[in-house]
Amino acid sequence: MPALDNSFARVSDFEAMEADLRATRRYLHANPELSHEEAETARYVADKLTAWGYEVTRNVGGHGVVARLSSGTGTGSIAIRADMDALPITEETGLPYASLQPGKMHACGHDGHTAVLLGTAEYLARTRRFDGTVTLIFQPAEEAGKISGAQAMIADGLFERFPFDAIFGLHNHPGAPEGTILLRSGPMMAAADTVTMAIRGKGGHASRPHLTIDPVVVACHLVVALQTVVSRNIDPTQTAVVTVGTIHAGQAVNVIPEEARLALSVRSFEPTIRDLLEERIVRLARSVAEGHGASIEIDYERGYPVVVNTEAETAFARIVAEELVGADKVATCQLIPGSEDFAYFLEHRPGSFLRLGNGLNSPILHSAQYDFADDSLTVGAAMWARLVERYLQAATR
Repeated sequence: MPALDNSFARVSDFEAMEADLRATRRYLHANPELSHEEAETARYVADKLTAWGYEVTRNVGGHGVVARLSSGTGTGSIAIRADMDALPITEETGLPYASLQPGKMHACGHDGHTAVLLGTAEYLARTRRFDGTVTLIFQPAEEAGKISGAQAMIADGLFERFPFDAIFGLHNHPGAPEGTILLRSGPMMAAADTVTMAIRGKGGHASRPHLTIDPVVVACHLVVALQTVVSRNIDPTQTAVVTVGTIHAGQAVNVIPEEARLALSVRSFEPTIRDLLEERIVRLARSVAEGHGASIEIDYERGYPVVVNTEAETAFARIVAEELVGADKVATCQLIPGSEDFAYFLEHRPGSFLRLGNGLNSPILHSAQYDFADDSLTVGAAMWARLVERYLQAATR
């Protein structure tokens, strides 16, 4: 491990802020807001940033907040992003700071991501040990699935109005020790596509199936056939997932229905694999339906693209992480089949998406028992501060 350069941010620099970071995170946890509803969260964030001296722009792409701060004479610019929205889940943690909003919960840790970046923002405004411009992006609607906050902010001129050279983000990672940092160059998180299928047959009496075209039978054959899409079409060294998540048909035991409906989740990590999955799924579904004399309507909707971290920025982030917490607390992240709309930013600018350990025994994301690990707050905030200072080369060195 290289000697720690004390001219850049250290975790110890944030120890005095730890109580404030916890209080911020727990306030946000108790007051969750769903995608496209983050008005109070955005106000809370923007008011703090304004008080610290940032140039703050509100309502970017909905409830998005963008804050900029310059120091020195440098022309370089870096962006750090945190997401703010919660999920439609009823919390079951029993914590004293549990959600005060029935049916709404920070079950993915966006309260922690926001608190981490606020901690970084306060430190950077107070120390200003960088030479250039830092852009902090507090994004709404990451959980939206479509018409996401990232897409909306980009459409609202994010890159043109607030130019920067590279962008970084993070997500907490249940299953890794608190305070550890995981990175991966290249594809990291999956593209997520949704497919709905409506199989139309010919209904009738259950006692006379020969006079019908049974869409339930067609659906069952199709579910089985879909299991071969990955196993018999995708290179075994590649990764893909095709899951039939729902199947609905009929209402009475003595009636063969007119229609059966399926819904699929499709995950992939390479554009060519993504295209191949769509081609094979659509062709197979039509063939199975036609082979049974039924018709089928297919709605194939592409969701978030693959998160692809650029090599240089990921290597740089790894150096910073190892300086900060030591090489023994930095690891290579495995491929993650979940999706993340940070991918849209990476389609336009170089950058990297990191993972921050949330505890070996942390409940999984999107669980009613989940909670962000407060012990990771200081490491996350210090990581962003040091990354900014190193990227923009601290002016006071």
